[in-house]
Amino acid sequence: MIKPSVLLGLLLLIQPNHSSNQLIIEHQGETIERIDREIFVLPFPEIPLIELERYYSFLDQLDKKTYKPPVNAYINHAEQIIEGELGKKLYRKAFTDMFFSFFYQANTRRVEIPMLSIYPRVDKDLLLHLHVKQIGQYATYFNPSNLARSHNISLAAEAIDNHVVFPGELFSFNQVVGKRTKERGYLRAPVIVRGELSEDIGGGICQVSSTLFNAADRAGLKMVERYSHSKNVPYVPPGRDATVSWYGPDFSFRNEYSLPMLIRAKAIGGQIVIRLFSSDEIDYEPRQVPSASNIIPEEIQSVRPYRIEYISK
Repeated sequence: MIKPSVLLGLLLLIQPNHSSNQLIIEHQGETIERIDREIFVLPFPEIPLIELERYYSFLDQLDKKTYKPPVNAYINHAEQIIEGELGKKLYRKAFTDMFFSFFYQANTRRVEIPMLSIYPRVDKDLLLHLHVKQIGQYATYFNPSNLARSHNISLAAEAIDNHVVFPGELFSFNQVVGKRTKERGYLRAPVIVRGELSEDIGGGICQVSSTLFNAADRAGLKMVERYSHSKNVPYVPPGRDATVSWYGPDFSFRNEYSLPMLIRAKAIGGQIVIRLFSSDEIDYEPRQVPSASNIIPEEIQSVRPYRIEYISK
């Protein structure tokens, strides 16, 4: 590391060339920023120093403006594996080198912003390796004529579909599905709160979490957090439900196997089916779990308040 006294000496030897005071930054051939040298200069006469706090703040803004998240590979409705896409982020070191050249020597007036590739967490090869052996499966049924509730069930199922849980990783239903809001497409559907019938955004998603719980239990996974409704619900056998709420209970489990696990979830025609897959090399210990009734209830409602069935850490 260069000592501050040595760095200051080097800076004193560098006399900035003011022939160009503006840097034009381009991204994919388009100009995205024009910056003036003066806004980054510390007010010290005869010493060309960069105001680093302002520069790092500018870097953060530039990174947000150009960041492109990677897209995981996934399996579509036709059971075809769709390849993922690389993401992009600002290559800060390379850009800083360009900026210093502009600031101290004015050799650079126009730059194409340097980017680094971000590889997706799940690629096609991983899915090919995982979508082999089914280790858990569970199906529950709902009334498709309740359009709002059915819609919410489908949205939550889509949110967990194709999710990969890596060895040692904790799966949290609330974190993966996200907040259930009107802006994210969730609708008001019947629920029971403290014994009273009402409506709430996202009504019906507890059926998805309950179906996932039973599929995960059949796969022998370790349950970390699960809460049961205060009353029995009609879509699973008594005591086999897992209620969730954004500001309340969550359902979570941990993958303690040595291989990743793939979640496939689909809701269609009054049925939600969740299957768990892994490699054919996985050594797992399945559990016996009672199946749900295939009789479609006339109405299914979430029931609150809830009681804790068990929590194991």
